[in-house]
Parts: sequence; C-alpha cells; structure tokens
Amino acid sequence: MNVRMQVLLWTAQRASAAVLAVCVIVHLVTIIYAVRNGLSAAEVLGRTRGSIAWAGFYSIFVAAVAVHAPIGLRSVLAETFNWRGRALDVLVIAMGAALALWGFRAVCAVFA
Repeated sequence: MNVRMQVLLWTAQRASAAVLAVCVIVHLVTIIYAVRNGLSAAEVLGRTRGSIAWAGFYSIFVAAVAVHAPIGLRSVLAETFNWRGRALDVLVIAMGAALALWGFRAVCAVFA
C-alpha cells in the first residue's frame, strides 16, 4: 500500500473516531434520559418515529461506524496474521458495505 493511501486511511480512521465519540455520547445521554424518565421502548419509538433530525443523526452514526470499524479490522488482521494484499482489502470493503447496509436498514425501519 502506498503512503498516500495509508495517510487517507489514517485520516479517515481518526475523523470517524471523532464523529463516533460525539455520537456515542449523544446516544448514551438519550438512553439515560429515557430510562430515568421511565420511557418504554414503544414510547421512545413513538417520539422518534418520523423525526428527520434523529434519522439524520443515526445515519451519521452508521456512516461513521461503516468507515471506522473496517479500517480498524484491517489493521488488526494485518498485524495479527501478517495478512496483506487485495484479499484483505476486499474483505474490509465488504465489511464496511455490510455495516452500512444493516445500519441504514435499521435507521429506515426505526424512523420511517
């Protein structure tokens, strides 16, 4: 892998980590708020269904996960198993695509 691609992956990993940090905090604060106020899952879904703001937030969350996790997995597999090359790249791209697909399906199911 060339230096330019390594810099791109490093930057994407760090940028997605920053987005994930904010998203996780907002998500946890929301869960704590719901639990402390005695909201059931049905009540939470009732309040959020159709909300463009929450759908947008969770879409950003999903996109950050779909970028961050495969890059991290790529590094772990390369270091642990000394795996390099096209097969590794194909696997992590497929993992990113699968995470994005599953995540956006969940966003659509919850907020549609």
